[in-house]
Amino acid sequence: MADTYQINGHMIDVSNTGKIFFPDAGITKGDLITYYTRIADHLLLHAGNRLLMMERYPDGINDEGFYQKKAGDHFPDWIPRHSVELVNGGSREEVVCRDAATLVYLADQGCITPHIWLSRIDMIDYPDKIIFDLDPSETGFEQVREAAYLLGDYLKAEALNPHVMTTGSRGLHVVVPILRENTFDRVRTFARDIADELADQYPEKLTTEVRKNKREGRIFLDYLRNAYGQTSVAPYAIRAKPGAPVATPLRWKDLENSSLRSNSYTLHNIFRRLGRIDDPWSSFFSSPASLGLDEDKG
Repeated sequence: MADTYQINGHMIDVSNTGKIFFPDAGITKGDLITYYTRIADHLLLHAGNRLLMMERYPDGINDEGFYQKKAGDHFPDWIPRHSVELVNGGSREEVVCRDAATLVYLADQGCITPHIWLSRIDMIDYPDKIIFDLDPSETGFEQVREAAYLLGDYLKAEALNPHVMTTGSRGLHVVVPILRENTFDRVRTFARDIADELADQYPEKLTTEVRKNKREGRIFLDYLRNAYGQTSVAPYAIRAKPGAPVATPLRWKDLENSSLRSNSYTLHNIFRRLGRIDDPWSSFFSSPASLGLDEDKG
């Protein structure tokens, strides 16, 4: 029997809301839909008007999932789409994350995690943020927190405004809002230079080595997401991991908590956190920085 949601002027029939999506925590498809209804305002601040890649698990996280970039042919006409040019030629229609109704519809399709572009569709070649993914490799989370502090201090010294969040998986993201002045290629080079400089300063702690067997227990400063067509997990998205962890924006002082882990915040406790403190990223885009590069755009 289908349930009906009325959101943003759309009637959405959702089915099998009692299906278990997270067996360890007893979390159902209906719980997922309810979560994205409640979190939409926070998530859309960061995901709105961006293309997204859907990480889908139609039968729950214990079954095989898949990533989907192309908008489904069966998606209703009101789901916003945008045709994007592919690096190797051709084009593809992808879903634009625009409103709560879209999030609810995709959750009904088994999309547990929306991953979003680093640019908005009106200037798709010009990112408005830089992302560094701090991958713990074999080391503990203490080393990830330390790496975030080192990177954050470096970025602040460069007159940038870094933000930090858990990925809900293993590590942390350090993210910088920037003016839409430069193409992905130039922004990626900027990010690479920062990562290389930090790895040179702290060779025993940090590395830019892509191959895991070469990292030797150091934290990987992954700048590679800063490229056209790449995506990153949306802030406040649920991850397809046991316990339904949430990619959660943090205050820098939250890193002082020695018990913090990437999966500390979940579908079950994220609203308690947001009830105690203001959203740490509510003003994320209020002060984007210029990178001081020659402008690419006309």
